[in-house]
Amino acid sequence: MNSLVSWTAIIIVGLSLAHMVSRKLQIRRSLPPGPKADPLIGHLRKIPPVGQPEVFHEWAKKYGDVMYLEVLGRKIIILDTLEAANDLLDKRSAVYSCRPNFVVFNMMGWDRGLAFIQYGKRFLLHRKLFQNYFGRQESMVFNPISYEESIVMVKNLMDRPKDYDKIIGRYTTCIVVRIAYGYSIKDDNDPLAILVDEVGKLIHNSGSPASTPVDFFPWLARFPSWFPGTYYAEYARKWKSLTHEFINYPFNFTKKQLSEGKAQPSFLSKHLTDLETEEIEDEQDYIEDIKNAAGQIYSAGADTSWGTLTVFLMAMVLHPECQTKAQAQIDAVCGPDRLPTFEDHESLPYIEYIMREVMRWHPIAPMGVPHRSLEDDVYNGMFIPAGSILFANIRSMGWHEHIYKDAPTFDPDRYIPKSQGGREEPYLSPFGFGRRICPGRFLAESTVWMAMAMILATCKIGKAKDVDEVEITPEVDFNIGIVNHLKPFKFTLVPRTAKASALVEEAHR
Repeated sequence: MNSLVSWTAIIIVGLSLAHMVSRKLQIRRSLPPGPKADPLIGHLRKIPPVGQPEVFHEWAKKYGDVMYLEVLGRKIIILDTLEAANDLLDKRSAVYSCRPNFVVFNMMGWDRGLAFIQYGKRFLLHRKLFQNYFGRQESMVFNPISYEESIVMVKNLMDRPKDYDKIIGRYTTCIVVRIAYGYSIKDDNDPLAILVDEVGKLIHNSGSPASTPVDFFPWLARFPSWFPGTYYAEYARKWKSLTHEFINYPFNFTKKQLSEGKAQPSFLSKHLTDLETEEIEDEQDYIEDIKNAAGQIYSAGADTSWGTLTVFLMAMVLHPECQTKAQAQIDAVCGPDRLPTFEDHESLPYIEYIMREVMRWHPIAPMGVPHRSLEDDVYNGMFIPAGSILFANIRSMGWHEHIYKDAPTFDPDRYIPKSQGGREEPYLSPFGFGRRICPGRFLAESTVWMAMAMILATCKIGKAKDVDEVEITPEVDFNIGIVNHLKPFKFTLVPRTAKASALVEEAHR
């Protein structure tokens, strides 16, 4: 009898193990397709350190719009089409709205930034704070700030065109800190301006989000700096105080202005004032959320708009015919005696087309910020395991020839409505998907649109020449970071006319 029980137990265990092995093999077979992986390390050797969007796009031509990769045990899903991204990240946002563990950025002090917060109660709070302040209609109240700062920007570009990168960066920064804190940056020696520049470099040099050795192996953060793979952990520890200073300095400024009755309207002053009438369970914790949310406005807004505007300058250098067409439309609408304003938006559709094409042609966050799945899922017969890291290849989405004719070509005409004889190809938004879509996208678009309109109305952009008077065609080459930024390039920028220069001078006073 005992022998029979023993054999029965052995058979049951054996069948259970066989079922488990069979299920694992079945799951493996039903995973999305992808390149063949190496044992243990997976696709580590095959994923290039740079040019990933381009490589993934080439792979997608063979394996499909949803690909599976694995790196050191981490499950990665690459979404190559807008349809796949919308189906998963938007329509199934309850499953795909979480984030990976951003170990380096969390160590650096960004753990309460909306872009990095895990899905849950705190994420919902931060999203509500932003959505209530930066909705489509709400963002229109910031138009006068963008207009005013755009005047300063073109004046500085006319005076110091070689400093274009710093000038455009200052334009986006000045707008953001006024909106976030009611703080006006007067010159480059302003303490907050210096702090913002340092933080921008810090973020850019912090490695790809969730993709450094420390993100793969968090235990590396406990090892000394000489140990291989610990560079980014040491970097984060070294500069954590800078993050804290950046978050606290403008917060303390606004708080002091409020106490003295001198605070300008801002995101921070509004929410601090609202505390007087709201019942908050843990007020100090809520203040920390408000403080970090205000800091996120810069880190998520100014840098991306800055990068987009430098791509715009490159596009105008390489495609003067687009510049000429836009300027002809501005001249027809505004005439010679005034500068464009936000009221001209509907009458200047070509500026909108240029902005859309800049964002499609070279998005400055080509792989976005990764999502993480919360549970097992099946999409078009493909199994997506819980805990998978999902990347939307936004760069690749703009390359699909069946959607965008002559996709590699910069061509704003692709957005001309069909009712006007155009193709009206879809606008590829670079602002993310689902519940993780950028809540400041309306402000970002209006800020970028105003800058483009003002530059085109007042400046002539062209190719620089070498010592032999031969035109220099700049190379589209990026420094890669959490936000890609064009490497410095040479071009010319001068006032379009004496009248344009005079209009800017007068408006700048």
